[in-house]
Amino acid sequence: MKSRYGLEIRAATEAEAPGLSQLLAAAGLDIPPRLLADRLEAVRQGPGTALIAIEWGPPSGVVVLHWYRALEADQPVAQITTLLVGPDDRRRGIGRMLIKAAAQAARVAGCAALTVAVPEDALSLRQFCVATGFIGSGQSFVRPLRKKT
Repeated sequence: MKSRYGLEIRAATEAEAPGLSQLLAAAGLDIPPRLLADRLEAVRQGPGTALIAIEWGPPSGVVVLHWYRALEADQPVAQITTLLVGPDDRRRGIGRMLIKAAAQAARVAGCAALTVAVPEDALSLRQFCVATGFIGSGQSFVRPLRKKT
């Protein structure tokens, strides 16, 4: 998907790992490019996708979503697990374009809903979700599956 401004939304490849590593580092997530490349490949091989927003240079934004079957739903549900736009690229509609592309990918996968877990203290993300058509539906919880050593 290409915008009139030269911004392109497309599936992330291993080649984008160095630029994505920089984008994630700006958000406090330090993931080495080689490890990130392996993770992008794993997402690509599984039931989900990683989409990037790119103009020139490193990616401006990323959205990662996964879809799964649930007992309470007739169709698969897609969940956004990562949504990030670089600090210098915010307020340009990139997040909205990533959400639109994620919704399209989820529809193609047969999903009926797109969800995102938002921490209670992430007010700006909550406002963004409401502005892009999401409806609040409670909290998410995480349970570790392995004991810490």
